[in-house]
This record gives sequence, structure tokens and C-alpha cells, in this order.
Amino acid sequence: MTHHIAFQFEDGVTRFIDATPTETVADAAYRQGVNVPLDCRDGACGTCKCFAESGQYSMGEYIEDALTDDEAAQGYVLTCQMRAKSDCVIRVPASSVVCGTQRSSYGAAIREVRQVSPSTIALSIQSDALNKLSFLPGQYVNLQVPGTDQTRAYSFSSLVRDGAVSFLIRNVPGGLMSSYLTGQAKPGDPMTLAGPLGSFYLREIKRPLLMLAGGTGLAPFTAMLEKIAEQGSAYPVHLIYGVTHDADLVDMDKLEAFAARIPQFTFAACVASAESTYPQKGYVTQHIAPTHLNEGEVDIYLCGPPPMVEAVNQYMRDKSVQPVNFYYEKFSASA
Repeated sequence: MTHHIAFQFEDGVTRFIDATPTETVADAAYRQGVNVPLDCRDGACGTCKCFAESGQYSMGEYIEDALTDDEAAQGYVLTCQMRAKSDCVIRVPASSVVCGTQRSSYGAAIREVRQVSPSTIALSIQSDALNKLSFLPGQYVNLQVPGTDQTRAYSFSSLVRDGAVSFLIRNVPGGLMSSYLTGQAKPGDPMTLAGPLGSFYLREIKRPLLMLAGGTGLAPFTAMLEKIAEQGSAYPVHLIYGVTHDADLVDMDKLEAFAARIPQFTFAACVASAESTYPQKGYVTQHIAPTHLNEGEVDIYLCGPPPMVEAVNQYMRDKSVQPVNFYYEKFSASA
């Protein structure tokens, strides 16, 4: 039996390795070309100290100078003494370059491209090579715009299924990628992606979740919900999805399907435009109920444009609520 270990480096690059229960995580990493910080290998120096965000593991022998009891209780580990008992996510306090690794690059082809609303393009790409692509739900990749040396960052909106993966892309008037996708792209056209990247991803669910999505910021949440549908959740998960105009609401059928598959998942959508005919109007913050905040015993995930992130931060200050964790990702359009 092997377990998947995700190393999250401080420059946003994520690399995945496999580790057996009998080998240390450090040995498994070096065996697969990921040179995590390491010196003594005996649990004495602390050079390989990292933070285990999730997963089950055992620790061998080490001294207090290398890892204190308080640090171990918080989730810090010595990879030279750590043996995985399940899949794990490990945060490494070093860049991927220092560790002798780099983001992976994959070649693929367009499987489908369609404009699902005036503001949103749905893109799926496919390749046998993508069956080797691993990422944490919520992360993104850099997609190269065909015919140029320019890249654009997009969050995965699905997990990899049979070598295919999907994205929700904002249709930016005059945008380099938008212009290509709406004017030239067709099935079979090649695309290159590099990654995965980003520290915005689904952590182990230890308490209720509140997900806040703005526009195409819905993308990482549909990937997260696919994962939650697979693994289940012992805690409530609520998503609030906000857009500007009625026509901007997309993937509502997917959200309905997730609500049917995930027993404790609920969602709401709202439209900001005063001309909207949608039943729920206004901004995301106007639809956050006290029960969603659970008196602060909640993890909040937010993906949207900078003004939305700032508005939610201000809302939390006004309500004097401090969530246990607040993970967010801002995005802005590139022309």
C-alpha cells in the first residue's frame, strides 16, 4: 500500500509523491526527486521540520531541540522521522527551486469550449498525460494562450476524470485568452498547462464550512465539492454564490446535483443588479446568516474579485466574528 503525499512549497508550487508506510516521508521524497530540506536524518537537527496540514502519520525518535512537544501537538513534523498512515498534505517552509523541483508541465488538447453566459466560458481539456496530474481541489494552473508565450491562471472546476479536466473562465472583452476561446478555439486544438499552484485548497474538514464564491470564483468550489462528494463530510457545508447579472448564474444544475449527493451541503445564489428578477438579490454578505458563522467555529473559503474579499473582511469585523480559518483567493481580469 502507498499513500499520496502533497508537498505545498512556499512559492505556491505543489508536488505529489507516493510513500509506503515503512519508509520515511523524506526518503520517499528524495527517491522521487523532491529534495525537501534535510541534514541529519536522525531527528536531531530540525532542518526537515514541516507542517502537516492533514493526514495520519507516525513519528520515530527525535530530540526536543529538533521538535518540541508543543510543535508536535500543533502539527509540525520532522519528515526524516515521519511515516505516512494515510494521504497527507505537508507545508514545506522553502521554495520549490531550493528543493530541486519545479512546477510540472502537461500537454493536452481542447475537448470542449463553449460560452455558457455572456461573462463565462466553460473549457475542458483532455490528454492521457493528465491522468498523472494531481492537485488539491481549489488550486490553479497556468494555461498558455495558444500562439503566444503568455499564460493565464485558472482554477480547476473539476477533478481529473478519464484524462479530462475543466475550467470556468471569465470572458474578458479584449482579453487574450478570452479572444482566443471565443474566436478561434475548437476541439482538438493543443493547450499547455503548468502547475498545480496556489495555497487556496480544501483542507481536512474539522468543523462547518462556509464557501463564498463571486462570479467565476465558483470554479474552485465545484472541484472541492466533487472531492467532498467522494469522501463525505461530518459537518455542514454551505455555499453562497454571488454574480452581477441574472445571466451570469452558471452551473446551477451542478450545485443542485451536489446538494442531492452530499447530505449536509446547502447553497444559495444572489444577484447584485437592481434589474435582477432572481428571487435573491444583493451581495454575498447580505445572505450570510448567523448559523453559517456558527459563533466563529467555522472555516471560511472565499474566491472572488478583490472588492468582494475586502467586503467580506469588513463584514466579519463589523460582526465581531473571528473564524477559526479564513482562506481566500483574489482574482482580477487580464487584458
